[in-house]
Formats: sequence, C-alpha cells, structure tokens
Amino acid sequence: MGNSSKSYMTNDMFDLNLLNFFYINTRSEKFLHSLPFKWEFPSPCWVKINTNDPARGSLGLATCGGIFHGSIGEFIGGFSSFIDIQIALVVKFYGVIHAIKEAKTMGFTCLWLECDFAFVCAAFTAKTNVPWIIRNRWNSCLNYCEKIRSCA
Repeated sequence: MGNSSKSYMTNDMFDLNLLNFFYINTRSEKFLHSLPFKWEFPSPCWVKINTNDPARGSLGLATCGGIFHGSIGEFIGGFSSFIDIQIALVVKFYGVIHAIKEAKTMGFTCLWLECDFAFVCAAFTAKTNVPWIIRNRWNSCLNYCEKIRSCA
C-alpha cells in the first residue's frame, strides 16, 4: 500500500503526524543545505525588530508580523497584520513598513531591523527598488529612519 504520487509533500508537522498515524508513506523534499543561525542581542538602549512575512506563491493571501526585543533579549512587543491578496515582494516591504510604524508609535529611537529578504534591506539605500504600490509608505518610513538611529 501507500501512495503512488511522484511529487513531494509540503505539509506542516500536524499533517505529517496525521499521515504517519494512518501509515501513509510520505516523501518530503530534501534540504539542499542548512545554515547555522545565531541570534545576536542588540546594543544597550537599542531595540531589535525581527520581521516575518509569510506569503505563499506569487499572489495570494498574506500576513506580516514582527517581534521587538530589548538589549538583554526581553520581549518588548509584537505585531501581526493581515495584508489581503498581494505578491510576496510587496508583503516583505509591508512587514518592514509596519514594524517601523509600530516602533515610531512606541517611541523607539534606536532600531536594529532584521529582515530575511536582502532586497528590502537594499531598498534603504536605493529607493528605486521599491514597488510603486507602496513607494509613498516606504518613503515615509525612510524619513522617520533618517531622524533616528537605525540599521538594517
């Protein structure tokens, strides 16, 4: 028995456990390589923002979220927001824009932004890389970042 599919599964752990419960053979994708990850504490008086912006495929329902940490790693705050249907690139920018707006609301003046998309980080210096649909919002965030101490 088992399945006759030649494709790979992209399920989460709940789905995998359910398939294993029913003794269904699975074939998951093999990782090409893994990179070691080490979380670094921000300097004293700085706030570190880690963003995560899951978007499936090139166009679909999307959310963004982030966590604010203090200089000893303590949780200061967080946010999440439903973005609606959007492409993944725009979702990455929305996550950073939302993080900066939240930081401004909370009164933080020393920000260390960590984003998992180099294209967004590069847009802090090359404003032309920003999709037109969010360029005005992005420019507002850049104006705020110029007034405070920040790094991305």
